[in-house]
Amino acid sequence: MCRSAVRVFTAIGSVLAALGVAAGAFGAHALRGRLSPELLAVFETGVRYQLIHALALIAGWVCLAWGASRGK
Repeated sequence: MCRSAVRVFTAIGSVLAALGVAAGAFGAHALRGRLSPELLAVFETGVRYQLIHALALIAGWVCLAWGASRGK
């Protein structure tokens, strides 16, 4: 496995995680008074999925890189 590919996908996952945190903060502070509780819950669910997928991207590539470096 190419180390540069691992770095690229880890960086992409990190940026997506930072965007998820920013979106969550935006929802908590800017949208709380403007959206109904139902729509705010939908927004929070979307942010949660964003963060889970970003972490999965980072973890998956790190695990693949670690396995490749060990010869597996």
